[in-house]
Amino acid sequence: MSAELDYDPTTDSLYIKLRHGPSVNNRIISDDVVIDLGADGQPVGYDIQHASKHADAIAEALGYLHRSYAA
Repeated sequence: MSAELDYDPTTDSLYIKLRHGPSVNNRIISDDVVIDLGADGQPVGYDIQHASKHADAIAEALGYLHRSYAA
């Protein structure tokens, strides 16, 4: 699976869906960044508000994808 991206330029919000499956919990990183977690505790997606100011969170999500699917 490749990541699914949903970007809204009017609000500068980005959702990066990392894998299939429901979100059962989340981890709040900041007011603008929330990581959705699956039943196994691993990230399902990143919800990033004001995305243009959070390159670090975007890089973290892409790094997760690389580690998970590069093998």
